[in-house]
Amino acid sequence: MKPLLKLLASIYIFWVFLVFTVFMLLFLPGIVVPAFFGPRAVAITYFFMKAWSWVFSMLTFIRYDIIGREHIERGKAYIYVSNHTSFLDLPGIAMTIKGQFRPLAKKELLKLPVFGWITRATCVVVDRSSNESRKKSINHLKEILNLGINILIFPEGTQNRTKEIMQPFKDGAFRIAADTQKPLLPMVVIGAGKLMPPGTIRLRPGLIRIYVGKEIPVYPDQDTQVLRTKTFEIMNAMISANSL
Repeated sequence: MKPLLKLLASIYIFWVFLVFTVFMLLFLPGIVVPAFFGPRAVAITYFFMKAWSWVFSMLTFIRYDIIGREHIERGKAYIYVSNHTSFLDLPGIAMTIKGQFRPLAKKELLKLPVFGWITRATCVVVDRSSNESRKKSINHLKEILNLGINILIFPEGTQNRTKEIMQPFKDGAFRIAADTQKPLLPMVVIGAGKLMPPGTIRLRPGLIRIYVGKEIPVYPDQDTQVLRTKTFEIMNAMISANSL
């Protein structure tokens, strides 16, 4: 029985990567080309990204159940903050956020075939080893917010590979919130790490739930550390209350 299960698991992994690659290449012109025509044109990019995410979900039997999307006010620019446990977080997040958004991404993603092009077209890239790069990325994210475009930051900084619910948050998202007084919107992804653990290519079909919380308002002279602690507590409670 075990050899058969291993064979089926291998076939499924091959199928997922085939779906990922084929449909990413099909949608690639619609994802990459609009980026050459300015920030507003990238709205077309996100139409194709959301379409790809839906196709990927349907054909791989990885379902995303989105709860709390009514908390998102269309036309309002948010600083989305989410936990991060798996590469499978991203298709669900893309389908959850209304309108376009710009994630903060590490420069290492630029080295990945195909995905590197998409990262360059859709993300604000940061070299985490460079203080100057981090400063430029933060300033760029502020400019995007001022254009009325959402941004997405994983405040843990990377995928959570620990046994803790979340890793400690970094300051970036909360400094941006304090400086721009744009609201934070907490979001948690639950179940993705079980279907595709971080650092592996093991995959299985199943259900991933995404919970969107109520916006966290930001006031003039907001204390960054207080805001960071409050957001961590809210997201920690959301995960604890809704674990699969």
